Amino acid sequence: MIEAGFPVNSDAEFAAVRDVASAADTTVCGLARVVEEDVEAAIDAGVDMVHTFASTSDVQIEDSMHASREAVLERTVANVERAADSGAEVMFSPMDATRTDPDYLFEVIEAVSAAGADWINVPDTCGVATPDRFADLIRSIREHTDARIDVHTHDDFGLASANALAGFEAGADQAQVSVGGIGERAGNAAFEQVVMAAESVYGADTGIDTTEITELARTVEARSGVDQPANAPVIGDNAFAHESGIHAAGVIENAATFEPGVMTPEMVGAERELVLGKHTGTHSVRERLQDAGYDPTDEQVRAVTREVKDRGADGDEITDDTLAAIAEAHDVDRESERITEGPA
Repeated sequence: MIEAGFPVNSDAEFAAVRDVASAADTTVCGLARVVEEDVEAAIDAGVDMVHTFASTSDVQIEDSMHASREAVLERTVANVERAADSGAEVMFSPMDATRTDPDYLFEVIEAVSAAGADWINVPDTCGVATPDRFADLIRSIREHTDARIDVHTHDDFGLASANALAGFEAGADQAQVSVGGIGERAGNAAFEQVVMAAESVYGADTGIDTTEITELARTVEARSGVDQPANAPVIGDNAFAHESGIHAAGVIENAATFEPGVMTPEMVGAERELVLGKHTGTHSVRERLQDAGYDPTDEQVRAVTREVKDRGADGDEITDDTLAAIAEAHDVDRESERITEGPA
């Protein structure tokens, strides 16, 4: 499913949602508050699903919606019914569910289920859930609805992807994710983390071509202007990079020694990299020299490694050009040269 946007927000966003809805082969969803104008705008945009939402925590009801529990429930039921009458699928989110009084939360969920909601989205709006607590909440919600369950998790404490997976463990049918975890504040559950954990750790078949993940992430970075940190899981520049001599020696022998084993760079369309720096060992240096066309002796490998370590400790970046200069300084022959100089 693609949640394409908030049609009532502006003419431009309405047009964008309409265009996605007309072009996509998958289910396209439009957001709507529990306001008649919002619901009608989503319907007019031609979406397959209307995702309507209302705050259910007391702090948001009182200080964001400036309403009462009763008023919120009445508006919610009326607009879920309006969306359902259009023939679209309907998803309802009790916003800030993880900070909502459970009795009121279940009352709302039962009411919208009876009004025609096909999906209940459970948002951890402020990112305060932990996996065990979130799973318990999902299991409790399942007892109050026959609708399918979706989860929406935020990353304020770095738990969004873990909470999304906990939702699956507890019986959720779907998780809302974004590439690179882009979203409000610290972001949302990251598409690439949830997909690869589901595929590789849990052994699930998501139906997603994971080999396109890295390219997709780079496209989103370029279009959004939001760069991923080098140590970002799955898609960061360092996700499959090894500098430590012990780690590098291990992955040269068998990648599973210091990579998860169930997730390889090839699975996500990335490449493994042996990074040269102050922690580099001889195995990495020999591998990099050979990849560059050199045929070093053991003594030359040790000498080059020593200089690489020293330069790395001084904060220098060891690029391919730097390595070539070091190799030349230590008179390392290229493979063609050593073959030429050998016996006839």
